[in-house]
Amino acid sequence: TSKACISGQSFHSQPRSRTENGNAGRCPAALIMDPLMMDRLPENHPPLVEVKNVSKRFNETEALRNISFYTERGSIFGLVGSDGAGKSTLLRLIATMIEPTSGSIYINGLDVVTQKRKIKNIIGYMPQRFGLYQDLTVEENMDFFMDIFGISRQERKNRKEKYLGFSHLLPFTDRPAGQLSGGMKQKLGLACVLVHEPQLLILDEPTNGVDPVSRYEFWDILGNMKREGMTILVSTAYLDEGEKCDKLALMHNSLLLDTAAPADLRGNSDTLEEAIIARIKEVDKELFHDSFKL
Repeated sequence: TSKACISGQSFHSQPRSRTENGNAGRCPAALIMDPLMMDRLPENHPPLVEVKNVSKRFNETEALRNISFYTERGSIFGLVGSDGAGKSTLLRLIATMIEPTSGSIYINGLDVVTQKRKIKNIIGYMPQRFGLYQDLTVEENMDFFMDIFGISRQERKNRKEKYLGFSHLLPFTDRPAGQLSGGMKQKLGLACVLVHEPQLLILDEPTNGVDPVSRYEFWDILGNMKREGMTILVSTAYLDEGEKCDKLALMHNSLLLDTAAPADLRGNSDTLEEAIIARIKEVDKELFHDSFKL
């Protein structure tokens, strides 16, 4: 299993923005995923997340272009790819933090634009910079998030024991969050996101900068959540974590290149790292040649 982090030179060779070099809107069609070729939706088990032809622009910058995929219930769906590919933007869209420029996103059949209030209680979103209160203790942070979600007094003790237990934080309930290690802060953030027991957990590179032991423990928690039936949508820069996902979406330069199980994405390559680097280099090479045809 590759333990590479997608941060090497091969993954930073793309232009800073698609508008700077005249490549906006130009990409070799044979090398990207055609939305019409997306896996057929299962008829008997509708997906929890369905993304249909979604694009997002910030002024002149194209952050996402024509993205389509779905996430099966009770699975771990991973987003991998180069820096600036659009992974965080896509997760923010699904978490109802921003709205798409075009296209549609549905969570459990609910539209993320017109039905945000109904979606709030069925998702848990943990961005890269999660808002823990540094001066509050571990327990006080948990209480704060349970207040937000209206968790009853009868349920509070059980949920604290469950999620702080999963996170190995029960011995540290009186410690201020600001005095926790990086890995412990991330696990506390996850526990806070889980207190209302969402159907969908959305995580944006939750283990970046975390030590290997804490990364292992964090993914052990995700495995437990999956076994309980939770659906998890996670972006990661670590390809050993990508191997633990049921399905991966490979993104680059605002595009979705492929969705497949890790083994299928690896193909005949020795490692997932080699397969992804080769695919991205192939796309970048075609974009480079295409720029000289203008």
